[in-house]
Amino acid sequence: MSFGNKRLITFFFRGLLFVVPIALTVYVIVMLLNFLDGIIPSPIPGIGILLMVISITFVGYLAGLFLTRPLFEMFERWVYRIPLVNILYTSIKDLMSAFVGDKKKFNTPVIVKLSKGMSRLGFITQNDLSVLEEEELVAIYFPHSYNFSGNLYLVPRENVRILRHVKSADVMKFIVSGGVSNLEKWD
Repeated sequence: MSFGNKRLITFFFRGLLFVVPIALTVYVIVMLLNFLDGIIPSPIPGIGILLMVISITFVGYLAGLFLTRPLFEMFERWVYRIPLVNILYTSIKDLMSAFVGDKKKFNTPVIVKLSKGMSRLGFITQNDLSVLEEEELVAIYFPHSYNFSGNLYLVPRENVRILRHVKSADVMKFIVSGGVSNLEKWD
């Protein structure tokens, strides 16, 4: 291959490194905006998003009012009684409050040494795990890059300890929420 062809290929790949991230970023933003705008259909582009922002803000206003707060609390108590829905709802609510609520959780980044020469970045989500009788441990959430998923590890049987003082539904909420949900001890 001649020198000129090699340079053209180099320029092409440099161009790819510049164009593809910009194009994909613009594409994802446009698709997200179109999706959000389509939730509340309107003939005028952008009105759906505006109406959604206004509606969410209004619901937040109502949830904070003295008179309507009991209605929101009653709705949540009703949702907590539905077996599968309560796990999903409380996990999502706890995860959302970790980012935008009063109890922000993902604000303490850490680096965790996994072995000699290997570390991983994460966030402390719980400092106190005494309910699990593990005072020396903290909960660290390790998010996956570009993915909403978890890991499966196969470990020796002698490394496994059954948790007898915690409800399995609470542990599931704790895991699904990335360690944001609270655990309660029970007998």
